[in-house]
Amino acid sequence: MKNLDALAVLLAAFLCLFSGLAWATTTPEEALDDPALEARARAIDTQLRCVVCKSQSIAESNAPLAEDLRKLVRERLSAGDTDEAAIDYIVARYGDYVLLKPRFQKNTVLLWVFPGIILALSVAGGLAYIRKASRSDFLNDDALGAAAAGEKPDGAVSARATLTPGEDL
Repeated sequence: MKNLDALAVLLAAFLCLFSGLAWATTTPEEALDDPALEARARAIDTQLRCVVCKSQSIAESNAPLAEDLRKLVRERLSAGDTDEAAIDYIVARYGDYVLLKPRFQKNTVLLWVFPGIILALSVAGGLAYIRKASRSDFLNDDALGAAAAGEKPDGAVSARATLTPGEDL
């Protein structure tokens, strides 16, 4: 029973400690008064990468740069920019890396095509391996039948062959 109480206390402490991380996005002073604009800003925030944290969107990050980017998104939307124009403005300042889902462009073709190439090469290699294995003597019906009958297939060397002293391979 003591172990369960200790586990419950530990779980409660863990939840209290990390519960703020899920709500660490927009602070009240960043939020826009217009709920429609704020919803658009939050949608854009999830598409932009925090260049400090690298694996988080600016919506998830507590980094000062992420906060600045969230404010910048809200400024652009308040100025009348469309969602795409606000994103383009930030990409122009920080580069394509700031996009969590990069656009299909000349400089990102390899990023989009490479996984498909790797998959195709893997499938082709697997098929070539299976084809080669099915043609080998090891999987040949004659060899399997001979092995099952206790006979050596043609050209097979007995596993019990031993060398006499002084004999070379």
